[in-house]
Formats: sequence, structure tokens, C-alpha cells
Amino acid sequence: MRSKKTIWKPASSRPAVRGGAHAYRKKQGARPYHAGGNHSFDPDRPAREDPAKTTAARPVPAAVPAAAAPHPRRHPIRAAFAVLGSLVAMLLIFCFGAVSILCLGPSPAARDLFVNTVMETSAAKFLARIYFSPEEIQQILDRNAVVEQQAVTEKTEFTPQDPAEDTPEIELVEVSGATFKGKMLIVRDPSRVKLSVAPVFDPDLPGLRVEEHAEQSGAVATINGGGFLDEGGVGTGGMPLGLVIKDGVLLSGGKNTRSTIVGFDADNQLIVGTLTGQECLDRGIRDAVAFGPAFIVNGEPMDVAGSGGGLNPRTALGQRADGAVLMLVIDGRQASSIGATYKDCIDVMLEYGAINAGNLDGGSSSMLVYEGEVQNVCASLYGSRPMPTAFVVI
Repeated sequence: MRSKKTIWKPASSRPAVRGGAHAYRKKQGARPYHAGGNHSFDPDRPAREDPAKTTAARPVPAAVPAAAAPHPRRHPIRAAFAVLGSLVAMLLIFCFGAVSILCLGPSPAARDLFVNTVMETSAAKFLARIYFSPEEIQQILDRNAVVEQQAVTEKTEFTPQDPAEDTPEIELVEVSGATFKGKMLIVRDPSRVKLSVAPVFDPDLPGLRVEEHAEQSGAVATINGGGFLDEGGVGTGGMPLGLVIKDGVLLSGGKNTRSTIVGFDADNQLIVGTLTGQECLDRGIRDAVAFGPAFIVNGEPMDVAGSGGGLNPRTALGQRADGAVLMLVIDGRQASSIGATYKDCIDVMLEYGAINAGNLDGGSSSMLVYEGEVQNVCASLYGSRPMPTAFVVI
């Protein structure tokens, strides 16, 4: 049987068939074509979905993260220095702000106390000079100082006291005030207090540390003595400033130079006041250094103007009416003990019965060694400082 052929006709000659091209081809006996390459016709096949309408409904596979690029490793030492540098910068900014508030703030008392404190140091004077002229600084110092007089210790006899049976020959006690803590060494026999000096006075050679003064003298106790050449706080401690007398011999200073001295005469009496080198020799001074101010002379405390100095570590030497020697060392520049003013030292000396007392070198030099142990906290970052003189207890 001959197959029936489908005769193609141009579109213009085709009769209009309702249903479009598919219906026309089906009527002619031809297989209808379908898009997508599948030309089989299935009337039960569901209509294809529009991808544009179903994309939102389809689950989107999770994106696979790309391999993270490795971070460059930071050198631990560099990182530590970076942190340290940031901390130092923050500390400097804070300190500068605090100093500015003290110097330029509304409190004249705080300003004067700060200026006096830094001007008593060897290395921190520049902080006051940043904000004030030399004339202004001097005015502040004059308003807050011990008003020294020309009085000098008069020759007197000791007033014996009957000590209790259990009273030790040397006694170490603690002292404290609103801004300070310290130690007072009470030596009953004044003849045991001597002056220790470095082997040679030379600005290019180091002096002896307090511990070394104690070892050199075989001392039970030692405190620092007079001042020394210390430019910028980095001196060698080998050259004293002013007069030094040991065993009745003038070792430093001129015979005609007048200065405030602290020392003992041949009768073991503490002498404080302003004298020349020759006057010291004429009075029979056996051991002495030049420093000041004098705190108490002949039972009379010196007048104090304003704050009476700054807050700093202090060392002072005094004597009671019975001859007992008072060695005072006060800590400073610490959170637990900021320091003491000159007035604080006078008050402590009066409390312990001093009738004569004078100031010794302080600051980072302040040091007390007793029975081989340091009894205070040295304000120096490098430990006890070399110095030309020290008072020792034999």
C-alpha cells in the first residue's frame, strides 16, 4: 500500500487553520515539530516551565569560599616595639597634659608645689623652664622656702636622761605623713657618728655608694651626706660641692667661703648654721659638710614660707638635748610615698625632740643602710648613687 505523501504548500496557499502551525501539520498527516529538539508529541506531557519564573524558587547552592590568602606573619619583636612605642607616646601625651594643667591651671598652690619639686632635682628642672622664665621661677622659689637666719648652734652641754633598761643603743622607727613614709634612726651615743669620704675628690672619678661607705668604715649604719657635682643628674659623684671637713681637716672648700654647714664638733655636738671654712676650724668642727637649709637652731625651728619646698625624698640630721643623734630618711617619687617638704622634715624632727637639725642632700641620693640592709626605697632608677661623703655610725 502506497504511503500517503504530505504535500508542502507555501504559507500563502495554505488554508487558515485554527490552532496555528501545529494544527495545520497535524491535519495534513505530518508530525508536528516542537522546540528544544524533541519532536515527539505527547498530549499528556505537562507544559515546560518558564525558567525565568522558576529560578527564584529553586534552591541556590551555597557558594564555595575561595581559599583565603595567607596573611603575612608579623615579626614578634617588631610588634612588641610597636606596642611599646604606642604606650610610650600615650604616656608622654598624658604627662605633658598633666604638667600643663599644673603649671597653667587655676591653682597657684599646685603650680608652686610642682615648680619647687622639679627645681630641687638635678634632671627635671627643664619641666619648669618650659612654662616659666627664670625670673618667674625664682619668685616662686622665694615664696615657698625656709627663711634662713644667720643663727648658728651655740655651745651647750647635753642634758642626760635616764633611759629605760630595755632602750637600745640604736633604734630604727618608722615615720609617716600625709604624703610620705620614711625611717628615723636614733643613735644614743653621738660620738659614734662620723663622716666617711671617698678616697679622692675628682669630678672624673666615681664616689662611693652608701653601701660602700658603710663597708669602708665598718659602719653599723650609714646615710648619704652633702651635695656633689651632678650636672643633668648624671654626675660621677666624685666631687663635693662646698666645704668638707673630716677629722678636723678641711678637705674641700675655701677657708673664706661662707656656706650652711651640718656637722659635729670635737665635743660631739651637732652644729648647723652659716660659717666660713676658717670659722669651722676655729670652732673645732671635726666632721662636716656644706648643705642646707638649717631646720632647727638652738631649739628654734626656721620660719617656712608657703609650701616650704617641693615634695621629694629627704635626708636630714638632728640632735636631741640629751645628745642622741636623729638620722631621718624619707622616701619619695613613689605611689606610696610622694615625698616630703622642708616643713614636713622640721615637724618630724620637732616631734622626736630635735633642738638642732639640718637638711642633707636628698632626691635620688637619699639612702639609709642599717646592719647591712638598705632600709628605704631609692628614688634612682639605677640604684644607690656614688657620692663623695656620707655620715656613718661606727
